[in-house]
Amino acid sequence: MDAASAHAGWFEGLSAGAPVIETPRLILRVPEKADFPRFAEMMADPATHFIGGPLTRGDAWRRFLMMPGAWLTQGFGMFSFVEKSTGLFMGQAGPWQPDGWPGTEVGYACHPEGRGQGYVTEACTAAIDWAFDVLDWQDVIHSVDPDNAASANVAKRLGSQLLRTGKFLPAPLDVKDINIWGQSRSEWRARRAPSTV
Repeated sequence: MDAASAHAGWFEGLSAGAPVIETPRLILRVPEKADFPRFAEMMADPATHFIGGPLTRGDAWRRFLMMPGAWLTQGFGMFSFVEKSTGLFMGQAGPWQPDGWPGTEVGYACHPEGRGQGYVTEACTAAIDWAFDVLDWQDVIHSVDPDNAASANVAKRLGSQLLRTGKFLPAPLDVKDINIWGQSRSEWRARRAPSTV
């Protein structure tokens, strides 16, 4: 077996063991190279200034590689979420905990075409379930720019509360205040429990 074949087999084996989650409208999976064109569109949008954008295509490529790297080194990262009906990449949502991060985060970002349709809440709900059930996290946070009302609204829809405000992110992101929203696993599960009425 040549080196290229061995490498391809190794990568296919890694992908084969990766989780895939289905929701009513979405499939959540580990990012794939085919997601990149729409990821680059998402990161070129002016609304991404809250998460370090807008980015050139080259900078978007480097940012895109962060998630497969997180999956490889930590065993988790944000999922790509794709629309079942079209197969289109609509954004990223999932567990995120870089070195020095202020907690066990479930982060999110959405392609402009997917905004306002409840996709982020749907994807995050599945990702939070996965983080609590599979990663055994005890709580989740969402780091939100104080001026990002749309992201704060997602955190509220997920049942999170504003926990604190301050400069909590590691350098070089520690220059601006951030709102930390969050909830415990027990709070999440109580909210998700089916009604007995």
